[in-house]
Amino acid sequence: MKKVFIAITILLLAYNANACSICGCGGGNLYLGMYPNFDSKFFGIRYNHSSYKTILQNDNTQFSNNTYNTYEIWTGYNLTKKWQLFGFIPYQSNKIVSDDGSSKTNGVGDITLLTNYQLLNTRKVVNDKKLVIHQLWIGGGIKFKTGSFTVDPHDADITLADVNAQMGTGSTDFILNARDIYQVENWGLATNLNYKINTQNREGYQFGNKLTMNSIFYYNINNKHTVITPNAGIQFENNEGNKLDGHLISLTEGLDNRAYRTGGHSVNILGGAELSVKKITLGVNIQLPIEQNYAAGQTNLNWKGTAHISYSF
Repeated sequence: MKKVFIAITILLLAYNANACSICGCGGGNLYLGMYPNFDSKFFGIRYNHSSYKTILQNDNTQFSNNTYNTYEIWTGYNLTKKWQLFGFIPYQSNKIVSDDGSSKTNGVGDITLLTNYQLLNTRKVVNDKKLVIHQLWIGGGIKFKTGSFTVDPHDADITLADVNAQMGTGSTDFILNARDIYQVENWGLATNLNYKINTQNREGYQFGNKLTMNSIFYYNINNKHTVITPNAGIQFENNEGNKLDGHLISLTEGLDNRAYRTGGHSVNILGGAELSVKKITLGVNIQLPIEQNYAAGQTNLNWKGTAHISYSF
């Protein structure tokens, strides 16, 4: 298997070790989306799915179809009126189908802890009848290296199956995030910013930092003890290039013989709905790419999806 193909699949591993719906996602990265409804604390289970396809430009017989499934325990707790704490424990089940054959891997992934601070919270009535709510949260967190990473990236004989068998990134990473919520009556807009800072693991590999931004429109439909919240929006993601021993990985491959680096970006449209019945919240979300460029177009995201259930108490 060519080295560029290995680098691309390592990028996909970094992109898909999961985390949160409060936040929704892919490899130790947080997707900030719709929150479940809770006053004090909540506990739930979440399912994340993502699918990618890679075909080498200089040899289309070399391909990989990667499917990542994450089953996650997640919880949130309001420490005070201004402080929130969230935790995520993922279990991953990955399937790789390539020209080398197929493989499946399962195991516990990288655990993430996240805390938020409420910087702004205003409520006012305009035009004598419309309630306007504006909240701004800022925070950060840590992704621990609890998932296994046992391959040697210096080994020229490393295989596609070896790389994608890993459950974690092998590094302790840091997260910065901000969330702005502006709601007029039942209409609202949630804008999220998330930046993940990756460190070098003990094998000398460092996954590129990742920036995620999205804006999601939503509408609350209230009926006694039931609230239905359809939502839709757009998301931008950017992955910086990966490094080995402090140097950006650059490989000369492809029909035009130019250098390809790991990393890239995508713009996704997203849509979903939340259903809250008393203390139970159910939610689904689907993301589809409308523009993307990973590994010079050799890797493409097919789609991502999330489903969750939570109980507040």
